[in-house]
Amino acid sequence: MDRVSRTIRQDLLRLREQTEAQATALEGDLRSLFEASRSSNADDEHDPEGATIAFERAQLTAVLDAARRRLAELDVALRRIDEGSYGICERCSRPIPAERLVARPSARTCVACASRR
Repeated sequence: MDRVSRTIRQDLLRLREQTEAQATALEGDLRSLFEASRSSNADDEHDPEGATIAFERAQLTAVLDAARRRLAELDVALRRIDEGSYGICERCSRPIPAERLVARPSARTCVACASRR
């Protein structure tokens, strides 16, 4: 593995670590919300003070799901580095522009192929 690949791999590992920490924190928040709602008999559907517990639960679940998807995407990107296929479009086999990889390090397709979806 060359120096550039090692640097990219380190960056991806750092992103993965941050995303994993975020997912862990969100799991804790969600668990706390479930525990709090279980011990409460409040009628959150008619609470004039703001968002319902159900809304907060749905919002946290969606953000947690996104973090888990990002973890899976980063794992694929790390495997692609190890295989030597990172930065190559899975559809057309052309190089993925560096700007796209900076914006989306787990990108598996070039801009042209991604826009055809």
